[in-house]
Amino acid sequence: MAQISLNFTPEEEALINQEYQALVADYMASPHRQKTEIIEQAFQLARRAHGLVRRRPIAVARIVCKEMGLGSTSICSALLHDVVEDTEYTVEDIRRGFGDKIAQIVEGLTKISSEQVPQNIDSLQAQNIRKLLLTIGDDARVILIKIADRLHNMRTLGSMKPDKQLKIAGETSFFYAPLADRLGLFSIKTELEDLSFRYEHPDAYDEIQRKVKESEAGREDLFHRFAAPLKARFDEMGLKYEMKTRVKGCFSIWRKMQIKGIPFEEVYDLFAIRIIFDSSDGYPEKN
Repeated sequence: MAQISLNFTPEEEALINQEYQALVADYMASPHRQKTEIIEQAFQLARRAHGLVRRRPIAVARIVCKEMGLGSTSICSALLHDVVEDTEYTVEDIRRGFGDKIAQIVEGLTKISSEQVPQNIDSLQAQNIRKLLLTIGDDARVILIKIADRLHNMRTLGSMKPDKQLKIAGETSFFYAPLADRLGLFSIKTELEDLSFRYEHPDAYDEIQRKVKESEAGREDLFHRFAAPLKARFDEMGLKYEMKTRVKGCFSIWRKMQIKGIPFEEVYDLFAIRIIFDSSDGYPEKN
């Protein structure tokens, strides 16, 4: 296996360890929390391979764990997801250290990275790339980790040059957000859409975000008036429940305005109220 010698300052070590400990805390708070040893092993290899300048694998692993709910195999694959592409390590090195499954996922991620969406893309190319991503390997975790990687990429897009921002935002809105939607990752899909919208249509994004902010007080008042009698009744019945609001994404609002030809003020489904009940033992959840 390739060996890389790295020297970190105490501050650098502290930052890396802080981010890694946050990942471990996410994992221990999940239903999995059984295989911290292999996660530690993957972290140490990624750290040796990438050095300080590549903290991205930890961030991607946290998305995979905390926001997607995946386990140790996916977390390790996320930590190692671009080791083969960017360093001297090979898929066989990964296989020897972590077994066939993680090696297979890392290999699938490496193949996807070599098939990025071109800047000037036609519909036939788009269909071919979609087919590639949906059929590569035999493990859906390859696709999920790639989406997590793209989400982290979009969250840190502000540090890139404008032309790069537009290219990545275009790929994301065209391909990754619809893919996340098809896989049921609805909150991630909304964030990918909004982050893409922010870079592709910055003025429209800022205007809608401002208006959403201005309507916040009215929404809160409506929610409390709607929720109060329901909460009183649910508490009286001894039900276990959670009640929360969800605001429509900026891109979704803008798209509805464009399709319907209406102003912001006529988007009436701006927010929704969600009530989640815990069913009691012996009582059918459907009832």
